[in-house]
Amino acid sequence: MSIENGIQVVLIDDDPHLRQALCQTLDLAGLKVLPLGEASGLTARLSRDWPGVVVSDIRMPGMDGLELLAELHGQDPDLPVLLITGHGDVPLAVQAMRAGAYDFLEKPFASDALLDSVRRALALRRLVLDNRSLRLALSDRQQLSTRLVGHSPQMLRLREQIGALAATKADVLILGETGAGKEVVARALHDLSSRRSGPFVAINAGALAESVVESELFGHEPGAFTGAQKRRIGKFEFANGGTLFLDEIESMSLDVQVKLLRLLQERVVERLGGNQLIPLDIRIIAATKEDLRQSADQGRFRADLYYRLNVAPLRIPPLRERGEDALMLFQHFADEAASRHGLPLHELQPGQRALLLRHNWPGNVRELQNAAERFALGLELALDATPDNPAASVLTSTPGGLSEQVEQFEKSLIAAELTRPHGSMRSLAEALGVPRKTLHDKLRKHGLNFANQSADDE
Repeated sequence: MSIENGIQVVLIDDDPHLRQALCQTLDLAGLKVLPLGEASGLTARLSRDWPGVVVSDIRMPGMDGLELLAELHGQDPDLPVLLITGHGDVPLAVQAMRAGAYDFLEKPFASDALLDSVRRALALRRLVLDNRSLRLALSDRQQLSTRLVGHSPQMLRLREQIGALAATKADVLILGETGAGKEVVARALHDLSSRRSGPFVAINAGALAESVVESELFGHEPGAFTGAQKRRIGKFEFANGGTLFLDEIESMSLDVQVKLLRLLQERVVERLGGNQLIPLDIRIIAATKEDLRQSADQGRFRADLYYRLNVAPLRIPPLRERGEDALMLFQHFADEAASRHGLPLHELQPGQRALLLRHNWPGNVRELQNAAERFALGLELALDATPDNPAASVLTSTPGGLSEQVEQFEKSLIAAELTRPHGSMRSLAEALGVPRKTLHDKLRKHGLNFANQSADDE
């Protein structure tokens, strides 16, 4: 059992009369105290971020004060430990100070001496925890910027939201298109939270067969159904103490949604075929590529579950909305792939950058990562044509000379302009800022075609 919230001082002394008197002194000073008659088992009850101090007698049966000091500092060297000593124990207390004790008080001591030492120790503890929090926040921001690459306003905002939500206990709903990086965001939320030492369990609900989804999620007891010969621990129970990431939640059946709603509300799970309610300490992160509100209106998703999940939504912007983040991400993935394969790094050329910027990226980051991998391997590849970018784009990692790069860049600019509505060649030439004769020549040279030619172009 962990130390309850609000405890500022743990007081350990095997003398019940002295323990009661010291508790009274601290309590009258407005400090919340936990009195204990022995030291064994205390370390397991204290977390590294517990904001209190320990006051302990040195000579006690079982674990003495010096052994307790060593054990506590093995877990957290910055935890203030104040030792109480008898008259003949002063040399021992000096030894303890050298071992890291914050202070020692020789019996008999005045109440004011105890209060002064405890208050100074508490102030030091707050300072230590504040500094830890600042260092952790800095580390978290650096970690996020390497996981979620990009300088666009959308990505800066997303990283801020993740940093704010990670420190809370709130369940999260991640919204994003296929390939946008929903699991990356879920893992970041877990790794930056106080649950980072617990399990992270990822499930794709869309990949589970309807016949096994309940058993996979909730577990089952022997004999729960035909073929259930032994107990199975479900994914929710397996994730206890950590985070469960449930992707494609929109694909869950309405029956399973009812059970998930109950789990979210009550934080208990009941295995199939069982009667025992198993309490859970778990954070749920759900993800979807659909508009769940619209699905709820159409009866395909439970409205009560939608509102329960939608407390803390996170939207991942599609790559097409992130401007030059595509270039940064492409180079990042290409460099990673080159390093992994032991190949030289390639820099993007101007024409190649133009192609990347104009591509619509229907597969989002996943599509870009695959393209970067092929680029790092030196393979020529064609970016898939899209409704917004019908011109096929060829990208190669082999850099040409200046003239080749200029030619490629020119072609990409003309191809991009061809995707916009132009009623005549004259309109297209004016948009590009070139004479019509020059435009005809360049279209012919680059193998491009303008289909909406009108009479005024003859």
